[in-house]
Parts: sequence; structure tokens; C-alpha cells
Amino acid sequence: MPQVTERPKPFLFPEFCKGCGRCISVCQKHSIHFADHINARTGVVPIEIDLDTCNACGLCMDACPEPYGLIGRPVDATDWELEDPSHLFGHRPTTAPVPVDIPDQRVALPACEPLVVKGNYAAAIGALLAGCRHFFGYPITPSTEGAELMASLMPKLQGVFLQAVSEVATVNHMYGAASAGQRSMTFTSSPGFSLMLEGISYMIGAELPGVFVNIMRGGPGLGNIAPEQTDIKLACRGLGHGNTHALVFAPSTPQEMLDMTMRAFDLSFRYRNPVVILGDGYLGQMTGRVMLPRDMVKPGIPAWAVWGDAMHRRNLTSSIMLAETDLEQHNEHLNRKYEAMKVEAMADTFVCDDAEIIVVACNTPARMAKGAVQELRHMGVKAGLFRPQTLWPFPVDAFLPLLAHARRIVMVEASPGQLEDELRLALSRADVRTYPPISSVQHFGGILPQQHEIVTRIMDLPAGSHAQAVSGSEVLA
Repeated sequence: MPQVTERPKPFLFPEFCKGCGRCISVCQKHSIHFADHINARTGVVPIEIDLDTCNACGLCMDACPEPYGLIGRPVDATDWELEDPSHLFGHRPTTAPVPVDIPDQRVALPACEPLVVKGNYAAAIGALLAGCRHFFGYPITPSTEGAELMASLMPKLQGVFLQAVSEVATVNHMYGAASAGQRSMTFTSSPGFSLMLEGISYMIGAELPGVFVNIMRGGPGLGNIAPEQTDIKLACRGLGHGNTHALVFAPSTPQEMLDMTMRAFDLSFRYRNPVVILGDGYLGQMTGRVMLPRDMVKPGIPAWAVWGDAMHRRNLTSSIMLAETDLEQHNEHLNRKYEAMKVEAMADTFVCDDAEIIVVACNTPARMAKGAVQELRHMGVKAGLFRPQTLWPFPVDAFLPLLAHARRIVMVEASPGQLEDELRLALSRADVRTYPPISSVQHFGGILPQQHEIVTRIMDLPAGSHAQAVSGSEVLA
């Protein structure tokens, strides 16, 4: 007699189900229905099959548009659930030792005379003194001098200089070097920084260090090569997709370019997070007096590095977490780290103890603002300068005491209020709802606010009240 083969009943991987319902419409036994829950991995409601009433006609498998959605179930198969192999078998056996930190070392530098260098050169020197021996970048004005100096010095220091094919490639080279626990950096400018944002998000997600020096130029689009400050919102609020933040330094002198770059490397490894240094086109090209520190860093290897030797073979760096619960826990960990970073907020003040007019500025515009404050003091006006040296986190705790005797805040910036936005947001999050009116001196497109404009703007201010509820800005452009 001919042998009859039993037809297979359908089997479903819920992760492959698109929830289209086509199988439901063709089932003559009404054995298929939508589940009463959303699949956590796909975000859609999958179908469920009642195998007891199913007659294995196969119509549902023919109707399913997903190649691996509904498939034939072997006749002798038993119910089983897909499980993570790591949960089934535990950690992979290995004889590798548990990795430990190989600490950094401090090497004394001989005393030397001050240097007179550009801001871009100062940042490059600071990176070398901080132990950076891996540079990746794509040349872009007005930041190119930093890469130029690195190209000259790295081979002499047994370091690596690589001109990448693009800014996208640059940040991915940095991801690789950081995964190995190596100190790496890049110089770029506004359009190039935009291209790096996806990779920066990956580095933040994988908790990898790296230093990005962004010498801001005019925009939007290609803009020009003159100075501007319109990447503040990008660095403070737009570092790629997802829950991303990084320490953002805002130097105003070549000396600070060196000092903050050195500090950036230390903090980048302390928090396992990228750090951004925002300069402007003038600061990158500006020549100034720079004193070298007393020592330099000979970097070690952190315990988490994927270094390639036996001790580090357990390690892995990745930013992908497919399970929602795992990714939520990771984001909560990142939030705790961001909160811890707030102790790094820095600010510099100039004659603010009795100031009734608080001028707020950073980068090169802060130099013009300082000159304006000095001129106003000679005129009998009680003005002072508040200069945030970190833009994220904004140093609001240093700013709040100044409000006790202030009757006006004046923002000076080469942007349409991006620095002011950071101040207002910081005040709001500090639960400060009443503060003096805010006026602004703004320029765009490569033009910086000038000292005489700041003085004129302040002298033209109305007397006003000591403090008032939050109001709009008065802008001089």
C-alpha cells in the first residue's frame, strides 16, 4: 500500500511575524488569531496558532509574505523556546586572567621658555603631552594646522597619523583605537563635525574615549572659513542619535587650548566618554603665549581595553543591545554617568563681585567682552564678565550667586542665541524662575561682536528692575 506522509503543521518565530493577518484570513478552521500582547523585540502584535484545531492544510504558510515567518513544523517536533546560548551554557571557558588596569605614568618635563604658537598648535601639543599617539583626521579649514603638526611629529614619537578618506571614516578609526584603550583625537571644523555625529553616538553608547577638537566656522551649509559659534547646540544637545552627552570645553586663549586638551584626555578616560573642545576660527589661528606643564603622560592600558593580548581577551566593546530592558538599564547607567560629570563644570569670572551688569561670553568673543567690561568700569558702570569654560555641563552653580546683585544679563556671542539657550536651560533646570532681563549682542557668518558694540549696547540699556519674571531677549545684531 502507498505510504501516506503526514502534513506538517505551521510553526512561527514571533520575531519574524509582521502582524499582517493574512494567515488569519485564509485559515478555514479559525485556528489562528492575534496575540493579546505586543512582542517586545518587534513592537508589533504577532499571531498565535491553536495546533489542536489546525488541520495542517498549509494555506497559512502559503499566505505568509515573510519567508521565515510561518514554516512547516516537523511531525516529531516538541514545543521549545528560543534561548540565549550564554544563559544556557554560561561564560565561555577561558584560561585568560582577569584584566587589570596598567596605570598611566607621569614623566617630568625639563623647564623651558614659553612658546608663542597658534591655538591649533597649542591643542596639538597638549594632546601629545597627554599621551595621544593616534591621530585620525580629514583636513578642513580653519583647523588644519593641528593635523599638520601631528603629521610632522607623530612619526618621530612612534605614533600613528592617518589622513582618513572622510570625517565618517575618521570617527570610526577613533572608535577602533579607543576600543584598544588608546588615546586618539581629531581636529575638524563645523561641516566635518556634523559628519562625525553618528560615530560619536556609537562611541558614547560603547563607552569609548576620544577627543574631538572642533574649530567652528560660519554656516549653515559650506558657509565660509570665518569664525562662528553656531555648533554650541550641536555639541551640547545634538551629539548624534539617542541619549548622548559629552563634556564640552570652551577655551578662549591658546594657553587654554593646551590645558583643556590635556584635561580632556584625562576626563575622557575617567568617564569612558568622548570629550569635545569647541574653539572658533580666530582662536585656532590666533597666536599666543603658552607655558608647558611640568610633566607629561605616558599612558597605560585600561582593564576594559580590547588590546589583543591574553589578559584582555575577555573584553568586548559594543553599543548594540537588542533587548529593551538591557538598553534601558544601559541608558540609566549613562544618565548616572552624565550626572557625575556635572562636577567638572568650570567658569571664570572677571570683576563680578559687585557687578550689576553680567556679561556672558565664551571663546574669542569673551576677549572682546572682557575689554568692554574694563572700559565700562572706567566709566563707572558696575559690569562683570562670566565666562563659562564648559558649555556642557553649564556652570550654573557658579553663575547663581552673581544674580543677587545683578539687574541685567548681556549675552555676547557669534551665534543666534545658542549660548543664551544653554544659560536659560541651566537656570530652568536649577529651578530658577526669576532672574534679570537678558539682552544680547550677536553676530553671524564669521563676524564677531566688537568691544565698542558691547559698550554701546550696555550704555543704551534701560534702568529696568532688579529682577523680573522670565521674558524674551533684546538683541543687537
